[in-house]
Amino acid sequence: MNTQINQNEINVGVDTGKAQLDIYIRPLGIYFNVSNDESGIKDAMTEIKKHKVTRVVIEATGRLEQAFIMACAKAKIPFVVANPVNIKRFAGVINQKAKTDKLDAQLIAYYAEMMKPELSKLKPEDMRLMSDLLSRRRQLMDMQTMEKNRLQIMPKEITSSIKPMLTVLKNQLEKIDNKLHKLIECCDEYKIKNDIIQSVPGVGNVVAFNLISEMPELGYITNKEASSLVGVAPFNRESGSYKGKRMIRGGRSQIRTAMYMAMMSAIQCNQTFKATYQRLVAAGKPKKVAIIACIRKLVITLNSMLRDGVYWDPKMS
Repeated sequence: MNTQINQNEINVGVDTGKAQLDIYIRPLGIYFNVSNDESGIKDAMTEIKKHKVTRVVIEATGRLEQAFIMACAKAKIPFVVANPVNIKRFAGVINQKAKTDKLDAQLIAYYAEMMKPELSKLKPEDMRLMSDLLSRRRQLMDMQTMEKNRLQIMPKEITSSIKPMLTVLKNQLEKIDNKLHKLIECCDEYKIKNDIIQSVPGVGNVVAFNLISEMPELGYITNKEASSLVGVAPFNRESGSYKGKRMIRGGRSQIRTAMYMAMMSAIQCNQTFKATYQRLVAAGKPKKVAIIACIRKLVITLNSMLRDGVYWDPKMS
């Protein structure tokens, strides 16, 4: 990257919080904060648009920044969704150790000025469309499952009306998958994520589509947080002298379902997960518990891969 400073550039750093956005405009030295909601973001856009901004850099969290970047796109303000790892490394290079919301916003603006990261090509309408297409895909899959079940139990005289429905559903699913592919191929951020996720043997389109759209936090959070979001982190069941089995709970069920189906394939073709599954079953774990443990291992592995921008390597697991 070109690190030559251009004094004519105006760079904005945004530190993202659940309730608040801290914003610093460099080199103008303007600092302000707004609430991270529709009203606050509208005020932020009004202030930022007063200046001929070169780029706005906001640290990625996966979800907390989405409303802000959608507002930037709508206002035609150039923005970058930066990987927190890169900003942390930059802080190490300039030896910045102190941390406050204002200092973090200043750091991100300085990072923008020095490193000149490439502008994001994410389009809010594409983000919404991906989510809508996945919702429709799940609906079609549910209908397909119901029709397949009917095919097994209904008399042969009725199957002539079921098979055409299955053909229609199959064609519609293919059309949706093609649309999802095109959305991913048109966006570098999506394409890189997709390539990294699908580099894991046994992980295919369905898991990749779901993770990119429904779990954008992946790669920006801790391994424990990632497991909890999918709903595969075990929780203790203890009260007084009672000590129950550790159980999973909550999480995003649609992602967990997609990953469960993928893991059924992965334990057949991926030697890493096959070995883990066989070891757990041999140790007396129920098969379903062993599969959930493998999913947790996969989630943690994918989180690390996306965080570091690396492809699958069996040695990392």
